[in-house]
Amino acid sequence: MGNAIEVAHLSKAYRRQVQALDDLSFSVETGELYGLIGPDGAGKTTLFRILTTLMLADKGEARVAGFDVVQDYRRIRNLIGYMPGKFSLYPDLTVEENLDFFASVFHTTVKANYHLIADIYQQIEPFKHRLAGKLSGGMKQKLALSCALIHKPEVLFLDEPTTGVDPVSRKEFWDMLLRLKQEGITILVSTPYMDEATRCDRIALIQGGKFLGVDTPQRLVEHYPEKLWAVRSEHMHRLLADLRAYPYIQTSFSFGETYHVTMHTQGSPDDLQAYLSQRGHRAARIEAILPSVEDCFMWLSRQLSHE
Repeated sequence: MGNAIEVAHLSKAYRRQVQALDDLSFSVETGELYGLIGPDGAGKTTLFRILTTLMLADKGEARVAGFDVVQDYRRIRNLIGYMPGKFSLYPDLTVEENLDFFASVFHTTVKANYHLIADIYQQIEPFKHRLAGKLSGGMKQKLALSCALIHKPEVLFLDEPTTGVDPVSRKEFWDMLLRLKQEGITILVSTPYMDEATRCDRIALIQGGKFLGVDTPQRLVEHYPEKLWAVRSEHMHRLLADLRAYPYIQTSFSFGETYHVTMHTQGSPDDLQAYLSQRGHRAARIEAILPSVEDCFMWLSRQLSHE
């Protein structure tokens, strides 16, 4: 089927001090749901702005739908949909007026491609006469996605679309993306939420403008190289400091109500249990667990910092 997005040795720096993208190369297959997973400042938004022809890279090349982002920017803009991280529709226009406007910009009508947005728009249609600026976060999100889809784009760019949205709306949004994928639309989506990674065909873990790892979520987890343990105690406020003072702890990070730790080969859960008991954690629990995508990110990020 070929690639919908091709990036080769892309670099971008701001004021020559902040390296937003550092020699980035990757490709997204046509029809793929591809996720960029990383924290704020990782380079996700800069990459999106370059691929949507809103910013020039310092070095490297990129092609979207077969066209060069510099030479063919006009053609690309007619073939893509873009939902930026910040709500960017017209707050003083109604829901209906925003949708009609974006359809007219691309010389089409809402009716022509309504099947693409039907599942989404039906949820906000009762508010079609409300000003966009007065919508809730979840409703703004659905309107922005409808406007990005109304011209039936070949490639859809979604920059942190679920940030600041409640968990129910987040789940509904990802269900919508899976339905859009079935329509043959290529989707590049970024998110800081590691749990959303499992909904993608492939993911790239990004930090400091570099990819730490690229694979399917399942394969990334399967290749986690360490034995992982979850540790909890009745004294969680000082447990982390005690864990990091244990000489055979390799990594220790907070994950919800537990700390995830890896140990050097000299360490063992029995020895750790005895050590924690001496430190006053007499009811500490240590359990072997399977890694998550977030565990993989933390491990790969640590490897990068040691290079």
